Amino acid sequence: MWGLVRLLLAWLGGWGCMGRLAAPARAWEGARRGPGPALLRTRRSWVWNQFFVIEEYAGPEPVLIGKLHSDVDRGEGRTKYLLTGEGAGTVFVIDEATGNIHVTKSLDREEKAQYVLLAQAVDRASNRPLEPPSEFIIKVQDINDNPPIFPLGPYHATVPEMSNVGTSVIQVTAHDADDPSYGNSAKLVYTVLDGLPFFSVDPQTGVVRTAIPNMDRETQEEFLVVIQAKDMGGHMGGLSGSTTVTVTLSDVNDNPPKFPQSLYQFSVVETAGPGTLVGRLRAQDPDLGDNALMAYSILDGEGSEAFSISTDAQGRDGLLTVRKSLDFETRHSYSFRVEATNTLIDPAYLRRGPFKDVASVRIAVQDAPEPPAFTQAAYHLVVPENKAPGTLVGQVSATDLDSPASLIRYSILPHSDVERCFSIEPEDGTIRTAVPLDREARVWHNLTVLATELDSSAQASRVQVAIQTLDENDNAPQLAEPYDTFVCDSAAPGQLIQVIRALDRDEAGNSSRVSLQGPLGPDANFTVRDNRDGSASLLLPSRPAPPRQAPYLVPIELWDWGTPALSSTATVTVSMCRCRPDGSVASCRPEAQLSPAGLSTGALLAIVTCVGTLLALVVLFAALRRQKQEALMVLEEEDVRENIITYDDEGGGEEDTEAFDISALQNPDGALRAPPPARRDVLPRVRRSASPGPARPTMWPSSCAAVRRRRVPQRAPYDSVQCTATRPRSSCAPQLPRLRGRRAPGPRSPLDDWGPLFRTLAELYGAKEPPAP
Repeated sequence: MWGLVRLLLAWLGGWGCMGRLAAPARAWEGARRGPGPALLRTRRSWVWNQFFVIEEYAGPEPVLIGKLHSDVDRGEGRTKYLLTGEGAGTVFVIDEATGNIHVTKSLDREEKAQYVLLAQAVDRASNRPLEPPSEFIIKVQDINDNPPIFPLGPYHATVPEMSNVGTSVIQVTAHDADDPSYGNSAKLVYTVLDGLPFFSVDPQTGVVRTAIPNMDRETQEEFLVVIQAKDMGGHMGGLSGSTTVTVTLSDVNDNPPKFPQSLYQFSVVETAGPGTLVGRLRAQDPDLGDNALMAYSILDGEGSEAFSISTDAQGRDGLLTVRKSLDFETRHSYSFRVEATNTLIDPAYLRRGPFKDVASVRIAVQDAPEPPAFTQAAYHLVVPENKAPGTLVGQVSATDLDSPASLIRYSILPHSDVERCFSIEPEDGTIRTAVPLDREARVWHNLTVLATELDSSAQASRVQVAIQTLDENDNAPQLAEPYDTFVCDSAAPGQLIQVIRALDRDEAGNSSRVSLQGPLGPDANFTVRDNRDGSASLLLPSRPAPPRQAPYLVPIELWDWGTPALSSTATVTVSMCRCRPDGSVASCRPEAQLSPAGLSTGALLAIVTCVGTLLALVVLFAALRRQKQEALMVLEEEDVRENIITYDDEGGGEEDTEAFDISALQNPDGALRAPPPARRDVLPRVRRSASPGPARPTMWPSSCAAVRRRRVPQRAPYDSVQCTATRPRSSCAPQLPRLRGRRAPGPRSPLDDWGPLFRTLAELYGAKEPPAP
C-alpha cells in the first residue's frame, strides 16, 4: 500500500512539472520565430519546480519521479532529452524519447537531502538545442527512519544534599537526524524512565531537577537516572533513545558530632612525663571533608590542669595527653568532661544543631616505683674558710614517696668532689668539711649528692649542692708588684718618684681599704703619702737625699682594715741616677759599679768562638783516649801467653831498666854501693819497724839464692825473661844446679832444669809442670 502511495505522488509530481514546462517552451519558440503582434513578453525557458523522491524506497524496478516535455516536441521523434548534473546517469536516468526520469536506487536523506540537475532538449539528428538548458532540483523526501541519540551521554552530575525541590541538576540533549522541517520526525519529548520519584526532567528542554526535598547523602549518596527522548512528539509510532545520568549528592554539614559512648575510662602511670599520650577520643560525624573536622576541649578546670587534649593531623580524633607530672600518693584519679565541636558550621543548617557533643572522661593514676625525692630542687650552702675538718656545712633530705618510712642512703658522687673536700653522713645527709678550705684558692664547690633507697639500689635520685666558701681576713696586704725605680740626682724636692699599689687577696680586706706608710722622721730619705685608695705616692722629701752609689731601700708598711687587721712590710728599691736634660737616664751609679765594662758584639762573638773550639778539642781528646782504652781492654781479655807475645810496649835489651828493678840481677857487691832505682810500674813497699828510731840500712845477702828469694817475684813480669841476659861479676851459676830436682820420666826440656822457683816462668814458655815431690 505504501509503495502505491509513493508511485501516485511521483506520478502527480511529474504531470504537474510537465504542465509547467509547456509555457516556457512556447515562449522560447516565439522568441525564435521573431516578434509578432500576439507575443509581446518573453519569459525564461526551463523554469522548473522541484521534483520529490521518497527516501529509503527499494522497489524491484526504477521508480518514475517525473517527466520532461517541451512544446517543440511534436511527437515526431525528432526531440531528444538530455539530463546532466548530480547523480545523472547513475542515480537518475532519463528516457531520451519521452523525458521520463527514474531513480534507480534507494536514497538516504541523511546522506544527501537534494540533487541539482540540468535538463536540455536537443534535435535528435543534429543535436541542436531546441530549448535552452534549465536547472532543476530533486529533493529526497524525509521519512522517520532515525531514532534520537544522546551524543554526550552517559552523564554525571552532582547536587548538594538537602537541596530544595526543583533544584537543577543537569541538562541532557538528544539529536534526531530526521528533517525537523518536515512533519514530526525530529520533534523530541523527554521522559524519566528510571529515577522516580527523586528526579524529574523537563519534556521540552531536557533539564533534570530534584523532585523531592531533603535527600540525605548519608542515606543514599548516588542515584542512577535513565532519561528517554522520543520523536514524533512522543506519539505512538515514534522512535526513541535513552541515556543515563549518575547523580551524586555532595556533602553539607547537616550532621552534628556525636560521641558513641558517654563515658571513657583510661589509666596512666604516675611516672609518665608531660606530653605522654593517655588515649584517643573520636566523636562520630557522618559528614565528609571539612564538614567533619573536630575541635576538642576539656570543660572542667580540674582535668585541664593535669591533662590537655588536642586534635590529630586528620582533624578527627582527640588526643588526650599528660600536662604536668602526676603523683599517685597525692591523687589516684581524675574525672572531667570533654566537648567535641565542628569547626565549620553552615548557617543554613543551624536548625539541625547544636553541632557539638559532650562525653565524660575518667583517668586512673597507677602507682609506680619512684626514686627518692629531695625536699629541694637544689641546695645552696655556705661555710667559712680555714675551718677545721668536720665543720658542719648543711644537710640534704630526701624521702621515699612510695614508702615514707623507708630508709634513704646518701653519698657524694666522686667526680663532683675530686679533691675530697667534703663528707656526708650516709644516714641523715649531713655534709661536713673534710679539709680546711681556702676561699682564695676556690670559692664555689658544686657537689652532686645521690639518694638511694636502702632496699632498692636501682631507685636513686640526684641533687645539686652548691657550697660557697665565705671569706676571712687571713691574708696580709702586699705590694701589687716588685717596685725597682730610680730618681734623677737633679730632681727637685717633693717630686713624684713612683705610685705604689697594694693588693689584698681577701674579700673582707678589699685593696681599696689598704693603708700604706713609709719611713717617718726628718732623717727619712723619701716620703710615702697614702692616697687612701689602696695606693701610695713615693716622693722626694723637702731635703734631697744625699747621692750615693748603692740604691736606697725604702721600707713600706701595709695594713688592712679587716678583723683582725693584718699588716706586712715590703721594700721599694730606688736608684740614684744621672739624667740627661730631657729627663732620660744617662747612667746609674750602682749599675756602673756592679756591671762590667761593655763589650762590643764582635768581641763577644770571638769569645764564644774560642770557648766553643776549646770544648771541641777537649771532647776530641777524651774520645781518642777512650778509644785507646777500649783497644787495650780487648787485648787483656785474651790468653796470658798471648799477652806476652803481643805486648804493646817495646822492651827487651839491656837498656830497659825502668820496667822492673834490675838491681836484683846485678852484682850484689855493686848493689851494696849504689841504691836500687825506684820502679815505676809498682808502688813502693814501705816497712814499718816495731820500735821507733832511725832505720838501719838493709844489708844485701851474700848468696845468689838469697837474692833470688828476696828479689825475684813469684809471678814473672812481662820482661822477666831479661833476667838471664845479665851476668854479674860474681856469678851465681854454680848454685843453680841446686834448684834442680827429680823430674818425671819423659822427654826433657831445657826449662825443666830451672827448679820450682821458675816453675811459673817455665809454664809461660811451654814447659810442663812437674809432679809434686
